This record gives sequence, C-alpha cells and structure tokens, in this order.
Amino acid sequence: MQILNQKLMSRSLPKVKYQELKDVSYQEAWDYQGQLMKALVQKKREDADKVAKEPSVHTILFCEHKPVYTLGKSGSIDHLLLNEEELSQNNIEFFRINRGGDITYHGPGQLTVYPIFDLDYFFHDLHKYVRYLEEAIIRLLDVYDIKASRIDGYTGVWIEGKP
Repeated sequence: MQILNQKLMSRSLPKVKYQELKDVSYQEAWDYQGQLMKALVQKKREDADKVAKEPSVHTILFCEHKPVYTLGKSGSIDHLLLNEEELSQNNIEFFRINRGGDITYHGPGQLTVYPIFDLDYFFHDLHKYVRYLEEAIIRLLDVYDIKASRIDGYTGVWIEGKP
C-alpha cells in the first residue's frame, strides 16, 4: 500500500467522473463502455510521446439494467434455466460476452458498477484491483449497517441472505 501511495503522490491524481444510467439496456451500456475505453486509450496514445498536461479522466458507471442474462466466456449455456421463448415472454435479453464468469442476471433494483480506469495509474494486477473494489463496497455498506461479504469462488459483493 505504501508503494501505491508513493506512486500516486508522484503525479497528479486522476479525475474520476461519476455517471448514473437508469433503465439502460445491456447493449447500450456495453457500447458506452467501449466509447469511454476508446477515449481513454486515445488520450494515452496522444500523451505517449510527451508529458501529459493533465491526468487521465476515469469514469465509473452506476447502471440499473433492463432485465438481461449474460454468459461469460468461462460459463456454460446449460446453466441458463430459461429457453428463448421464456426469455422473450418475460422481456429478458441474453448476451454472450467476452468477460469471464458464468450466467449472470442484471435487472431493475440491482446496481451494476462499471469502472473504466487506466490501471497504469494504480497497479496491474486485475484480480487484486477487483478485490480492492469489493472491499471498498463492503466497507461502505457497513457504514449503513448493511452486512455484506464475499462468497468464495464468486466475484462480487453479497448481502447477507441474498447470494
């Protein structure tokens, strides 16, 4: 942690832009994440040959999706318990995605957070980064007397009694 603090102190702190997207389709959120990522990469390329005049702007998206199931590249379609007709009848979308994970549901009342950060400003261990995010969420929820934790083998933060 001390190395991370020294690294951050040696340069301007990056800005983080917060955005809330309600009732957004998974595809819209996915496309928007791609646009933000492209902009971040473009700025990084422009700054590669010169000293950056200002720190990169990172974005954190808070989304409430329309009902959707996603299937990550390490998942199995056999774990989706609804067929195409049932998905259609219930107005639930389905997407195969290039991220890890198995079947995941996102929908109304559920907060899904997408950080679009350049990890070069922090550290390069993606799993460590995700664990740090989970820990920050657990601690924030604790402030509001909401007990949350991790579940071994799963990514994310879980509210007691609601895995």
